[in-house]
Amino acid sequence: MSDVRNVVIVGSGPAGYTAAIYAARAQLDPIIYEGSVTAGGALMNTTEVENFPGFTDGVMGPDLMDSMRKQAKRFGAELITDDIVEMDLTGDIKVLKDGSGNTVKAKAVILATGSAYREIGLENEKRLSGRGVSWCATCDGFFFRDQTIAVVGGGDSAVEEATFLTKFASKVVLIHRRDSLRASKIMAERAFANPKIEMLWNTEVTDVLGAEKVEALELRNTVTGEVSKRDFTGLFVAIGHIPRSELVTSQVTLNEERYVSVEGRSTRTNLRGVFACGDLVDFTYRQAITAAGSGCQAALDAEKFLSH
Repeated sequence: MSDVRNVVIVGSGPAGYTAAIYAARAQLDPIIYEGSVTAGGALMNTTEVENFPGFTDGVMGPDLMDSMRKQAKRFGAELITDDIVEMDLTGDIKVLKDGSGNTVKAKAVILATGSAYREIGLENEKRLSGRGVSWCATCDGFFFRDQTIAVVGGGDSAVEEATFLTKFASKVVLIHRRDSLRASKIMAERAFANPKIEMLWNTEVTDVLGAEKVEALELRNTVTGEVSKRDFTGLFVAIGHIPRSELVTSQVTLNEERYVSVEGRSTRTNLRGVFACGDLVDFTYRQAITAAGSGCQAALDAEKFLSH
């Protein structure tokens, strides 16, 4: 891989794959590093996606990603299921190293590494992921019809998730480690007014209980230290997102939340020939369709850059 490529796309998901489709159709001969474990992005952890346009009956997240992947491949994108572990993006020629020890050089780089849901950090939270533990109400809320479920968090996203889940669940308990919400006043008032939402203040989740699926939560009062157990069939974790920007921290400008900063409505970063898209940039919408749209923008921005 000693020859210099036109463009390397780091990361997959809707943003990375769409960037690859557009770059490949523009004859840029892109190479896309999908990630060894994270190939396909966050949608690989969801079940049915009902709000992606064009799929009347919905589409499974992994199926949608597989289709996008095949589409990129059809137009000639080179897909590599490995991680980029090191990048030097400062020069005119970008130098990237992958997990297998290969070096790839490129004139342009599109960053599409996404973001990860922030986890509580409990062993059983991970073990029961997809079996009652979720980080996405819009993805999985439907499966919790007429059940009692818990939402952990105190910000706008937690209140939004809890409010959304009341469409399905018989009861939603919002668990927050403090005695007041961080959420905006209007969001908080909406939650307080909802008869299906119960507030559990000064409480943190210390364990997720259940053999095959979530059955109960172990809770600790943050003021008294008292530990209790309460039955739930679902746990939604809404304590924020972590953008996967650690590889570019010292090179690309990040905002306070560590998302990559771009110029205006473009995907251009502070470095010439480096573009960013998807959830790595977007801390507002975080939808599959908006990620795909920004992947398209990144490829078009890169194409324009390479033509000069």
